Parts: sequence; C-alpha cells; structure tokens
Amino acid sequence: MRVPKEMAPSRARLIGYARVSTEEQGTDPQLDELNAAGCERVHEEHASGADRGRPVLARVLRDIRPGETLVVVRLDRLARSVAHLLAVIEQLEAKGAHFRSLSDPIDTTTPQGMFSLQVLGAVAQLERTLIAERTKAGLRSAKARGRVGGNPGLRARDPDAIRKSRSARDAAHLDAVLAGLDAWLPTVQRMRPHQPWGDVVRVLNRGSGEAWTVERLRRTMHRLVAERIVDASLLGCAQRKPADDRLVALVGGIAMAAPALTLRQVATQLEAMRERTPRGGTRWHPSSVRHLLQQAERRGLLGYRPELRGSAVR
Repeated sequence: MRVPKEMAPSRARLIGYARVSTEEQGTDPQLDELNAAGCERVHEEHASGADRGRPVLARVLRDIRPGETLVVVRLDRLARSVAHLLAVIEQLEAKGAHFRSLSDPIDTTTPQGMFSLQVLGAVAQLERTLIAERTKAGLRSAKARGRVGGNPGLRARDPDAIRKSRSARDAAHLDAVLAGLDAWLPTVQRMRPHQPWGDVVRVLNRGSGEAWTVERLRRTMHRLVAERIVDASLLGCAQRKPADDRLVALVGGIAMAAPALTLRQVATQLEAMRERTPRGGTRWHPSSVRHLLQQAERRGLLGYRPELRGSAVR
C-alpha cells in the first residue's frame, strides 16, 4: 500500500559538506555522492586537511538546526584528526543536530553509528595518554643528560620557528573560539556596534561567567571577521549616547543574554557592575530596571521572543 504524500513521515534534512585540498581539485565526485544521498544543500570548501581555519565549516556548524544531519563522503573530508572529529560532533550534538559519513560506519542517528563513535573516542583518549607518557619520559631522559627542554629554534630566536609557533597558537585559539561561539556571539551581535566594547564585556562576563576583556574580545572579533565568520560592521565605532540611552541598551543586553533573570536579579547585577542609576544612585530597585526594560522593548532592543517579553516586563 502506498502512503499518500501528505501522510508520509517527514525526513530529517541532510546538509552536505565537501572539501578539497587545493583550488586545482574539484568537488564534483563528492557533490555527486552527497546529492545522491539526498542532501538538500551542499557546502563546498577549498582548504588543506591541516588547515584549522575553515570558514565554510564554521558557518555550517553555526547555522545548522536541530534535527538536521551533517553529511560528508569520508571522515577525512571533515576532520584533520580524531580529536577534531569528536569536537565537531560535540558541537553538532549541542545544537541537537546529527552527523553521518557515507563511507564510514559513523552515523549518530543509529545505535551502531554511536557505538563506532564511542570506539573512536576511546582510541583518541588512549592516543592522548600514550603521547603524554612518551613526552614525560622524553623530558625526564633529556633532563638526566643535561639537555634543555623546549624548541631550539625559539631559544635561538629563529624567525621561521617563531612564525610556526605563533601560527600554531593562533590556530588553537580559533578552535577554542569556534567551540563556544553559540554561547556569547549572539550577545555581541545584538550589542555591537551600537554599544561600546566595555559594556559588551560586562554583559558577557555577567551572563556566561567567563573572564572577557575588551582587548581579548576585540582581538577575537577581528579574527572572526578575517575568517569571514561574522560581518565587519561589528567592529565599527560606537556612537556616543546620553547616559540614559546607554543604560537602556545595557539593561536590554543583560535581559537578552539571560532572559530568565528577574528584575531583582538584573538590579543585583547592575550593582555588582557598579553602574549608577539614572539619577546617579548606587542602589538599584526593580522598578528602575522595569522602566529601562520597557524603554528597551519600545525601541526594539529586546526582539520579539514572547518568553523574553514576559520576563522583562513582569
């Protein structure tokens, strides 16, 4: 019996990702396989396997929605190592999305695929442990022979060694940034460039518990702009605004970053941030916060999320 189209169960959306190492190579074979597998969209990227800066992949991981499945032809098209693969899948799981490799037994929507993934995770952990043990043993052996540890090129101030070391640090920093992007970037996008970096940092530190600084945040945003992950307009200069306007935007930013906060909790945060009230006082009352939130809502700074609107005005 044929099930009518309107009664057929809806399939999870498949999102393809194809990567080639150089501009001379083509992604056509990968595109053919991904399209044959039923991918609705396929994102193409030209990057080497060791290249950590993959803006296309970063955008895919940022934009993928719950229930969707990221599909690749082979694991080496996605990840440069087992650790990188596990980090990507962890990002997908955090967003309620799935992963599938057409040529490998990895499919996080099936029990068999999850088992294979767990085996890979165990292998990666064992590999890290063995590397750490070998490194410690080597350092102990070198120390016993009177050798100095570290990179000889860095000790000699060799320009190539310094450049490679800086490049490795930058790549590691980008990986760490991309791993936690969803936790703080929406707040930055809502507040910049209308509000100064200092206000953004204070909202981020109160909302996420991280230790952001203005310099660290600006450097991170410059890197994301260079990788074409965010728009360059976020780096623009904030216009000077009257104190009341700044407070409206600041309180609105706090409410958007943590919509479950009560008026009293927002007031407590403002006191902890040493913000003066509109009249110059140091003690904040819920009624003052409510007034600023109502202004922020009228100006469209709180968006249209019903759950936020309810918490902001109660």
